[in-house]
Amino acid sequence: QVHLVESGGGLVQPGGSLRLSCAASRIIFGVYIMGWYRQAPGKQRELVASITSGGSTNYVDSLKGRFTISRDNAKNTVFLQMNSLKPEDTAVYYCNAHLGNFNYWGQGTQVIVSS
Repeated sequence: QVHLVESGGGLVQPGGSLRLSCAASRIIFGVYIMGWYRQAPGKQRELVASITSGGSTNYVDSLKGRFTISRDNAKNTVFLQMNSLKPEDTAVYYCNAHLGNFNYWGQGTQVIVSS
């Protein structure tokens, strides 16, 4: 069974930074499109960013310039660097691995941006 384990969430003040990590196991990590999604209370889960096996990235327009997705295929890990955080970034952040009909999710990590 595929495991995706997120870490790095927590409480941060507005303007601060966090780096999320997602470690994958039991998966041929290098071929999957990896993504970060988030779900705020009362809202639908939304895409934050994704990165292909070759390193091409895609971001939701509203987050460009503040968030950066990257991956280390040797370590089966995908990262999300989040800078200049705002209260509206508060959400549970989920890691996703996608390839064709295969779609896997992590359990999520909570990010709270508050003073």
